Amino acid sequence: MADPELEAIRQQRMQQMQGSNPEQQKAMQEQRQAQEEMKNSMLAQLLDQDARARLNTLKLSKPEKAQMVEGMIIRMAQMRQIGDKLDDASLVKLLENLNQQMPRSNSTVKFDRRRAALDSDEDDDDYGI
Repeated sequence: MADPELEAIRQQRMQQMQGSNPEQQKAMQEQRQAQEEMKNSMLAQLLDQDARARLNTLKLSKPEKAQMVEGMIIRMAQMRQIGDKLDDASLVKLLENLNQQMPRSNSTVKFDRRRAALDSDEDDDDYGI
């Protein structure tokens, strides 16, 4: 069994290696929550209900892209490029422009037919069919 003093020293060193103590972690978490709430309130003021729903759907499927779009909308508002609330059609145009500027990923799906062919129907007599 480890000495309680040694265990306490070990935990302190682990926290120092991680670079923060529980109070700092809590403060950082609260700061992140406050920033998230501020971003959400700004987006609620900048987007109408349909556009907000589209952005939330995008966030579920492509979180990185949605985060980039949210930042772009907030920057546009700060530079006074957005007059009224963005409607769904305006958001779709913004997304289309963004898609044209971003390179497409070359993701492919390959189906290995050789592995699928290992299980043939000729083996059905093994099961009494």
